Amino acid sequence: MTISRDAALVLLKEYVASERLQKHCFAVEASMRAYARHFGEDEEYWGVCGLLHDLDYEKFPDEHPFLAVKKLEELGYPEDIQSAILGHATYSGVARESLMAKCLFAVDELTGFIVACAYVRPEGLRGMKPNSVKKKLKDKAFAAKVSREEIAQAVDAFGVLLDEHIERIIEGLLVVEGELGLDKT
Repeated sequence: MTISRDAALVLLKEYVASERLQKHCFAVEASMRAYARHFGEDEEYWGVCGLLHDLDYEKFPDEHPFLAVKKLEELGYPEDIQSAILGHATYSGVARESLMAKCLFAVDELTGFIVACAYVRPEGLRGMKPNSVKKKLKDKAFAAKVSREEIAQAVDAFGVLLDEHIERIIEGLLVVEGELGLDKT
């Protein structure tokens, strides 16, 4: 099977009607692409993994990500993409063994958190620094549903420094800031 963002986008829009969840998927895709560039991996491939990671969340939250992976298997998506998507859900019991799987787990929650930080800043993502994100992470009332414990666990398992991780995610998000509604210039 040829991995294509165009085909993945059609699939995403078939399953995800919520603009908010679509934007989250675009943001995770952008973060995955930034890491693919960093590691010399295939950006399209890693991006598709990020784009489709929450494919079933809106319609079937109680069966997420199992139904998404079943659909991806039916469509012939590679096993490593399926495994990464399963692994991003801590309750799936699937170990995150590949670099792509560890990356997806590490970027998912933190990407959403950084986007939330950008929404409340007058300049959005522009000029955002790791220290301001870490300060917001300490504020338990801000984006309260985001698991700080999961972020810490994911960053540790990925083996990156938090500051560098935040910077790389911001770098990826800047590429799609307009698409995410974060271009405040």
